[in-house]
Amino acid sequence: MPINLSKGQKVSLTKNNPGLKNIMVGLGWDINVYDTGGSFDLDTAAFMLDSSGHCPSDKEFVFYGNLVHPSESVKHMGDNLTGEGDGDDEKIMINLETIPQNIERIAFTATIYEAEQRKQNFGQVSNAYIRIVDVITGEELVRYDLAEDFSIETAVVVGELYRSNGEWKFNAIGSGFQGGLAALCANYGINAQ
Repeated sequence: MPINLSKGQKVSLTKNNPGLKNIMVGLGWDINVYDTGGSFDLDTAAFMLDSSGHCPSDKEFVFYGNLVHPSESVKHMGDNLTGEGDGDDEKIMINLETIPQNIERIAFTATIYEAEQRKQNFGQVSNAYIRIVDVITGEELVRYDLAEDFSIETAVVVGELYRSNGEWKFNAIGSGFQGGLAALCANYGINAQ
């Protein structure tokens, strides 16, 4: 039975699941019927952050343009251009044991591709969630359904994995940003061209 989180809640992943090594972070969403008529393309990313709260280099920004971190500890499974169908729209695979020691947090984000040009925002997205699954057992460990109404935001920090006293924990964040992917990159110290 997964733990359902509310915004701001934190839970230990490894304390309750000793030996947990490989996890899948799945993100999913639906598009409301009253949208702008144009297609929606939501993109997920993982920002691997050091103690300063920034990515040490562009390599720690794992997204559709950089699918695998050099350590192979974080792998984006590819861009879903439509978000159609049930279940996870995009997946990120993580090996907790091979994450470099200088990485303290991994922030999981969702952005709307070309949101300004398409006049789209997260207020037009519903049923958005993030979930963490134990790859070995297939068990869903944690789930966070975003209930907030992001009427002007074009990017959302959905949640983050972080180290604390030798454990891996998850924090349900649900914080919206204006300015899309560029705003997130600036926030995490990535120079977006």
